[in-house]
Amino acid sequence: MITGFTAGLLLITLSELGDKTFFIGAILAMRYPRRWVFLGVICALAAMTVLSVGLGQVALLFPEHYVQGLAIALFFGFGFKLLYDAYRMAPKAGRSDEESEAMEACSQLKGCQMIGRTVMFQALALTFAAEWGDRTQIATMTLATTNHPLGVVAGATLGHAICAAIAITAGRMVAGKISERVLTAIGGALFVLFGIVFALETIG
Repeated sequence: MITGFTAGLLLITLSELGDKTFFIGAILAMRYPRRWVFLGVICALAAMTVLSVGLGQVALLFPEHYVQGLAIALFFGFGFKLLYDAYRMAPKAGRSDEESEAMEACSQLKGCQMIGRTVMFQALALTFAAEWGDRTQIATMTLATTNHPLGVVAGATLGHAICAAIAITAGRMVAGKISERVLTAIGGALFVLFGIVFALETIG
């Protein structure tokens, strides 16, 4: 369980910083009360985490060697894709694609006067839609096939909460100082590392 918690915490925290959902939280927090934005964002991410872990557990119904092979392939696939993306990025890029997509997603709310629970539900809906099919969702599913599900849920949810708190309190300021290239490379290296560890465990 500790292994699943640690893996979920590390993977999500490093992958979500500068991700589209990170910027959605930051942008909404500049327009609406932060506590409601945080509640909406964290509820969406917690629900997505539970759903992803549940899907990972369903995958265990299939033959073990197929699931293990797919998990290893996904870790290496995401890892090398992120490393390649980091290699192609300029050392000092302008606005990232993730930020641009987040601003586009939030643009529909421009000028809307929202308070309280309405803000929470809008933040929840935008975040859940942005996270669906994201690499962190698939990574969480994959982790759930190789680690204790409760550990993965706890670690991933805490990682999401940390990133959401950073985004909502100082997201734009932090995003401007963090190198997207470095974060992408670290995330890619972490995916590859998990792939190697799981492959060794499977062989052993």
